[in-house]
Order: sequence, then structure tokens, then C-alpha cells
Amino acid sequence: MKILLDKIMRDKNLSTRQVSIATGISKSTINRIANCEISPTADTLELLAKGLKVRISDLIDSPYK
Repeated sequence: MKILLDKIMRDKNLSTRQVSIATGISKSTINRIANCEISPTADTLELLAKGLKVRISDLIDSPYK
């Protein structure tokens, strides 16, 4: 499962710091998710979606959308 965090951040012109403030997730974790080094938990996906004002499904690259 690929997470589209990097693309959404670029589209919204948001820095890692801005996303961290909006979500409460550490900058290092955001970087690791954006670089596909780790997969976020369901709770983290929810925090990202709320902070970025997108749907959870917008964060996930899936052929089943």
C-alpha cells in the first residue's frame, strides 16, 4: 500500500513542519511516511486526513478506489 503523503504535501504546498503542527505527528515520522520508509497505522492515517483536510482514501494509492 503506497501512501500519497508526499504528493498531497506538494499539491498543498505544505512543509513537513506545517503538517506536523496540523496533525500532531512528529516531523521525523512524517518524513518516513512520505519517503515510504514506514507504513502509517490506522490512527496515524486518521490524524493525517484530519490535519490535511482530505479523506483517508485520498492518502492511499489503490486500484480499488
